[in-house]
Amino acid sequence: MALFGPAWQASVSEQVPVEALPSAVALNGISYNIARSFGPAIGGVIVASAGAVAAFITNALLYLPLLIVLFVWRRKTEPSRLPPERLARAVISGVRYVVHSPPIRIVLGRTLVTGIAGGSVSALMPIVTRDLLHGGAQTYGVMLGAFGMGAVIGALNISKIRGRLGDEVSIRLCMIVMGVCVVLVAISRWPMLSGSALVFAGAGWTASVTLFNVGVQLAAPRWVAGRALAAYQAAITGGIALGSWMWGTIANGIGVERALLISGAALVASPLLGLWMRMPTVSGPNELSLDVLADPEVRLSLTPRSGPIEIEIEYRVDPARARLFYAVMQHVQLSRQRNGAYGWSIARDIADPQLWTERYHCPTRHDYLRQRSRSTASERALHLRANEFHIGPEPIRMRRMLERPIGSVRWKEDTPDRSTGDVAPIAGPGSGP
Repeated sequence: MALFGPAWQASVSEQVPVEALPSAVALNGISYNIARSFGPAIGGVIVASAGAVAAFITNALLYLPLLIVLFVWRRKTEPSRLPPERLARAVISGVRYVVHSPPIRIVLGRTLVTGIAGGSVSALMPIVTRDLLHGGAQTYGVMLGAFGMGAVIGALNISKIRGRLGDEVSIRLCMIVMGVCVVLVAISRWPMLSGSALVFAGAGWTASVTLFNVGVQLAAPRWVAGRALAAYQAAITGGIALGSWMWGTIANGIGVERALLISGAALVASPLLGLWMRMPTVSGPNELSLDVLADPEVRLSLTPRSGPIEIEIEYRVDPARARLFYAVMQHVQLSRQRNGAYGWSIARDIADPQLWTERYHCPTRHDYLRQRSRSTASERALHLRANEFHIGPEPIRMRRMLERPIGSVRWKEDTPDRSTGDVAPIAGPGSGP
């Protein structure tokens, strides 16, 4: 809802300077937490004074400013030489990028764990208010406001914390603070103590999720940033939903106090994940390379959907540097697969140890052109590093071929070959080029 819930929350997907990105994401978090803290209270006042119908009418009217802003916004767009992807293919591209991007996988994994462990606060707060604090709706509103106030404080200070401690240490500190505060809420029977603990818990929560948000945006190039942020939103909201169900079930079985104690212990222990899933260090946005590759020469009649396209690249590598070349190619593999390739392989000629052959496929010609245009500056540098291993007088040899599986082409006897203008009959139905 426009005022009474988090509908004002929006991902920060526009390009901003790297030093300003945490502040921009934090500003978004501030608006969300203000809406979450004060929206229900204002809604309750309207319901009490004018009824539920008036509340829904007010809610609908408050969408008008947002709609007006979206209508008058003149967003700068860069024209693309390729048509946009279809929805299903775009979703697949986003999932593929996340799967083959270790930094994003780490951030999403940590986000999911944080959502599950920290979901106890929002899920159990009504029961905490009733059973532990013996309060009513007013007490619940105060507790919710305390958490929201802490969230605003955490968002305002996230840049300073990140600048002094770094991402990993900052997140560990936030998790420990949250865990301790959840334990205090579990053992407290005094609203003042519980509210004070929730202020710090809210600060730790907002700071941590903001750092996760920034980590995703810095690790994803612009062409897939929206889809990476969608994965982040799925991780945090899915974690909260799963955690809410889990902590509710636990509280129903052993009581809300013990459930909160377990949640607090889980939050305090969650920094141990940093030993295996350390937050990636990214100095700036993963920008697309400014060195745009020219389209390859094509003499065969192709359509945008012609495919699969098979790419074969031959390197000649000094056997003494073979192991180092292979290590670099493992990173090249992830780069190719992130941007649209499948069926990647690297092979070494058993009769000529210097000869290495890299192969991969793209579904269609347009997918191949997109794959070539999606390389970031860091990925392009990686590809150039792999090329530097090549030795010998001849340049690196690359072949681009249209794969013709058996049975995929069904020509008649008199079908001409459009690529050459020949009209000679084909050997038989079903044969390929």
